[in-house]
Amino acid sequence: MKNLKWIYLIILSIVWGSSFILIKKALIGLTALEVGSFRIIFAAVFLILVGFKSISRLSLRQWKWIILSGFLGSFFPVYLFAYAETEIDSAIASILNATTPLLTLIFGALFFRSVFSQNKITGVIVGLLGTAGLIISGASINPDQNYMYSILVIMAAACYAMNVNILKTRMSDISPLGIAAGNFSVLFLPAVLILFLSGFFENVEFNDAFQFSILSVAILGIIGTGVAMIIFNKLVQISDPVFTTSVTYTIPVVALGWGVMDGEIFSFWQLISAFVILIGVFIVNKSKSLISRYRKQAI
Repeated sequence: MKNLKWIYLIILSIVWGSSFILIKKALIGLTALEVGSFRIIFAAVFLILVGFKSISRLSLRQWKWIILSGFLGSFFPVYLFAYAETEIDSAIASILNATTPLLTLIFGALFFRSVFSQNKITGVIVGLLGTAGLIISGASINPDQNYMYSILVIMAAACYAMNVNILKTRMSDISPLGIAAGNFSVLFLPAVLILFLSGFFENVEFNDAFQFSILSVAILGIIGTGVAMIIFNKLVQISDPVFTTSVTYTIPVVALGWGVMDGEIFSFWQLISAFVILIGVFIVNKSKSLISRYRKQAI
């Protein structure tokens, strides 16, 4: 099981690390609303087809958590990241996403009665300082980009952090495929509605940019969201929340490589700030004692 969780972590790092450049490419011929909606629609179709039996086994009690998890873990972040990357580089978005383990720890302590040790407090502070440094240094080197949009990435990371705590404490009795398929069966209709209200069907042009963007978002939805969510939910069940969200500090390695190859500017101070964030997450994960201690209670 120890080896398996590391294998899952590596796979997710590669898949999700590539997701940021796919969002950037999808935005060439689509708006942020369209990218978010198509990402959910493609993922939903794939997951409903492969997970239909798992959906039928869900109880009424489990559905309330499935719905909450779907909106926190997928719906809101998908749109937040799409809007964020209209103004900031994909590599920067991936690094800011590395605040997820820190926020997971904070929410775990505040709402889920997890242990909050001294080294974890230190790690959170270090990580948040690195985040502030990354935003400030990025704004100075890229004056044409609106780094206020970085807040959208932090909001998405907060959604992920709350979701992973819910998955671990309230949904451990549901199969990973059941969670993912259930999530996106709920999100399918809202995504279609948003796509309709965005004016997509009135304004669509089937040019080369549109075709390239649809291909990018199809890969993003099916592999980067559908397949990845099944693996992620399994990882949550066989490890603790902080280890699970540690994938967010291996993701930037992949995303940064894609960003550099795509011509994104990355300064020395941004590199230092990113390193500080990773140090903070490392300190949080360093504890040899129990990382998290949860008291499950029926709600």
